[in-house]
Amino acid sequence: MKSLSILATATLASAAVLWDGRLNDLESAEDLNKWSWATPVGPYQYYIHGNGPVTEYVEFSPEHKNPNDTASAQGVKITLTDTAYWNGQNMRRTELIPETDAAIASGKVWYHFSISRSAINPPSQAREHQIAFFENHFTELKYGGSGTTCDSLRWQVSGQDKWAIAFGDDVWHNIAYEIDFAEGSVGLWHSTGAEPLEEVVAPMSVGASSNGADWHVGVLELPNGDADADEDLFFSGVYIEDGAITTDVSGP
Repeated sequence: MKSLSILATATLASAAVLWDGRLNDLESAEDLNKWSWATPVGPYQYYIHGNGPVTEYVEFSPEHKNPNDTASAQGVKITLTDTAYWNGQNMRRTELIPETDAAIASGKVWYHFSISRSAINPPSQAREHQIAFFENHFTELKYGGSGTTCDSLRWQVSGQDKWAIAFGDDVWHNIAYEIDFAEGSVGLWHSTGAEPLEEVVAPMSVGASSNGADWHVGVLELPNGDADADEDLFFSGVYIEDGAITTDVSGP
């Protein structure tokens, strides 16, 4: 029994950050311009955005982070403007993608981030927003409606709502996707402010798949015919870990 206890302790202690997107090594959003397909430097790929300067769509600042996250020096404001159309699409998009060779799409991992909005430039309730999503949309957050209005932040699995909460202004929602790529399951952990993460949806079966370069940290917004207005979302504490989940908002 003692050996089993030692083994369990060692397993829990093996949690490790696979990829760190908490911006502690970047000074400003202009640093994102150093990345290119030919020169893949920094923690993020930056190519899904409009034709304006990076400062029109992305801003780093200590004011943009969850103040309870002491491990992050700053957070990021992701903005949709009337030029935020990528590659001739009719959808507004501002997204960052992890730049890493780490095994972030293998085994059991936790995708961490905190998200907030302000009363200034809030996302439209009448447009569908796809947030922190994978290319095949096996799991993601949604906000707003398509053909209706919705003021809830919703977590979806394969396009179906599994959990929802009132979004609200100036509230930090701490999120972790519990993804088991080996077993094909996904669960959700959540808290607000400084509270530790708690499991809110137990892992459920899903076709979890990723090439390790298709998790979109940011927002894709579907049009609804209304005139475009500036919209902001704030992200903080973005990282991916394996081993065991870290429930402290400040992370490992």
